[in-house]
Amino acid sequence: MANERYVVAIGADNAGAGMKNELKRRLEEDPRVAEVRDFGVPDLEDNTAYPHVGLNVAEAVARGEATRGLLVCGTGIGMAITANKVPGIRATVAHDSYSVERSVLSNDCQVLTLGARVIGPELAARLVDEWLGYAFDPSSASAAKVAVISEYEEAGRRAEPVGAGAG
Repeated sequence: MANERYVVAIGADNAGAGMKNELKRRLEEDPRVAEVRDFGVPDLEDNTAYPHVGLNVAEAVARGEATRGLLVCGTGIGMAITANKVPGIRATVAHDSYSVERSVLSNDCQVLTLGARVIGPELAARLVDEWLGYAFDPSSASAAKVAVISEYEEAGRRAEPVGAGAG
């Protein structure tokens, strides 16, 4: 995606609203970002539960309306679990640079989730900046592994078990 600009779907529950709003502001200033689509919540007063926001963001990415999704809640865990329920989505919670890198390069994750109660705003901004700098290489050694996940998701089962305990 060297020349393509991202459309980023962003969302949070009230535990992550403050961090989401700051990350949104930064994304809107990032030249790699064409548009930021905010799926809420706007502030601490909005009690919309995280699964509703997480599903809306992940569905927008799955439909191709956004290139990437960014979700923030207290830990990032609930948002990652929620987003991963949407067919075609690979989401991860990450709180360090290496995990952010590998989530994209090894696993083609389109959705990053962060925990506002786990990391501070400067680290979150740095991780999002790094995340936008990575693009999955479909010719990489990881592509075959990601394909196994995608094929399972489409079929609902593996064609035949592989590895320890199979058989």
